[in-house]
Amino acid sequence: MSEYPHIFRVRQTFERPLVEDIPAEVEAQLRRLSLHKRVQPGQTVAITAGSRGIAHIATIIKAVVDHFKGLGAAPFIVPAMGSHGGGTAAGQREILASYGVTEEYCGCPIKASMETVIVCQAAEGFPVHFDKFAWEADHVCVVGRVKPHTNFVGDIESGLMKMMLIGLGKHNGARVYHRAILDYNFGQIIRSVGREVLAKCNIVAGLGIVENSYDETAKLLAVAPEELEEREKELLVLAKRWLPRLPFDAGDILLVDEMGKNISGTGMDTNVIGRKFGWHSAGPGETPVIGNICVRSLTYETHGNAVGMGMVEFALTRAIEQMDVEITRINSLTGGGAAAAMIPIHYETDREVLDAALPLIGLTPPAQARLMWIRNTLDVAELECSAMYLDEARERDDLEIVIGPRPLPLDRQGMLPEVKALEPVTV
Repeated sequence: MSEYPHIFRVRQTFERPLVEDIPAEVEAQLRRLSLHKRVQPGQTVAITAGSRGIAHIATIIKAVVDHFKGLGAAPFIVPAMGSHGGGTAAGQREILASYGVTEEYCGCPIKASMETVIVCQAAEGFPVHFDKFAWEADHVCVVGRVKPHTNFVGDIESGLMKMMLIGLGKHNGARVYHRAILDYNFGQIIRSVGREVLAKCNIVAGLGIVENSYDETAKLLAVAPEELEEREKELLVLAKRWLPRLPFDAGDILLVDEMGKNISGTGMDTNVIGRKFGWHSAGPGETPVIGNICVRSLTYETHGNAVGMGMVEFALTRAIEQMDVEITRINSLTGGGAAAAMIPIHYETDREVLDAALPLIGLTPPAQARLMWIRNTLDVAELECSAMYLDEARERDDLEIVIGPRPLPLDRQGMLPEVKALEPVTV
């Protein structure tokens, strides 16, 4: 194909609340709960650490550890991540290490096991699983990011309540809960199990994390167990308000440099790309409406887990070769959706991908295609867009044109660079 759209770089302006001193804010939040009244010197405290790529997560976890040490307690960290890491303790330790969450840095043991204790039977008739080491602890502190879920909608979505189910339920619990969700619904199961865990599993506190549109820590809130459910609802409202978004509501092609579990549970945040209610298209009333998504690579931090690849139409062959098929299948099937692990059409070069995707936009000439190009769905503050968006961008106060239109930078091998490598020279 001889003609490709020209591209320009645009910078979005988002609301930007920010926690300036994370350790100090963690300490202030936890101190507000007066945990010294519940936690006695020498008692053990299990602190959860999940598999998502949360900004400053190692710093946050360490600050939680330090607070409990200051109470004279004996804190330790438990991986709380369902079936991630291939559903193995070693794999989950490796994920934490890739985020800097190590025994050396945090100053306490990491106790990783896939073994669970059956706490009780849920009202819906299935067993409630809970991490063995967390169950044996005197107290449990749940730490996690609150954000919109990639598949479900409600006043509680992805956050501390979900971590008490899927995370602390480990692989055994995650399998059961995802099956139960298919028979009931997400909201019912998360409340049913979450309330059993709160009543029976020595939860002493939660620390909710909300990020802004720039992948930064926007808010930290420590909550007592008896208020956890209600306060999480409040945090979700903020998380939805601060969610990063693409600048335009429709596009023919979305190029994504990288996807992975550290970016989102589905590799790419479906709330950002408009695939929350439709696997290969936007659902009714959903935006953005994207015709075809092209993924170029997996992140290092995802450790081969390519869950979510099944909602992609095109990929570079290198992204498929980076897949750990077994890990991807385990996580996909545990989550109740075989399609998440399916493999899209893939080619060796970006040129071949574009030549296959551009004719699918109808009679519109390829040079006039509406194309957006992002690093990943956490990083959309600055991106490349095709010239068809230029007039709208010039009219909007929330957008700044950083580089004017120029040809798509395909090299002689037919490859594009990473979008972040393009020079941000001001016009």
